[in-house]
Amino acid sequence: MHALVKFGLLTVLVTLAVLPNVLVALSALPGANAQIQGPQPEALDWQTFLIPEFGTTVEYPAGIFSVPDGRAEKGIGQHFNSDDGRSLLTIYTRENEADDTPASYLKNNLRVGRAALDYERVTRSFFAISSIRQGLIFYSRCNFSSDAGGAIHCLDLVYPQAEKRAWDGVVTRISRSLRPLGG
Repeated sequence: MHALVKFGLLTVLVTLAVLPNVLVALSALPGANAQIQGPQPEALDWQTFLIPEFGTTVEYPAGIFSVPDGRAEKGIGQHFNSDDGRSLLTIYTRENEADDTPASYLKNNLRVGRAALDYERVTRSFFAISSIRQGLIFYSRCNFSSDAGGAIHCLDLVYPQAEKRAWDGVVTRISRSLRPLGG
């Protein structure tokens, strides 16, 4: 699963063919009950992750994503795993070298048809997409700095579909807290 998140949701959607092997590996984990199932709010331990080079900030539940798992593959950022390895979060910022808008970025980088997406919202300043495959929800949001050639501030989440209702508030808070460099 870690390899799927490294390249972001757009690449994940291209690599769905390997997902059955990932699900077998996840189901073999001891204590495969995800940490999101009914934790007390204080157990979420909300922290702010900062990428100072670009001014990116994101609130995330360190009580869930307690295992730092290396640098993000794209741009500057960090991978985090849940203790049980069933949920992943990647936060990263990259330069907008192609001067993309959210719509042009998706058009140029989404390697599957839009019909493969279960959720899609594209505005002038961000996009949010998700896909449900093989029992997992893949969610990605990228905010675009308003200055020409600015940065793209992103997060990718992977979590069990069976726990969607429990995750909804967590995903919403993380997504809405993503803040790009002002401008």
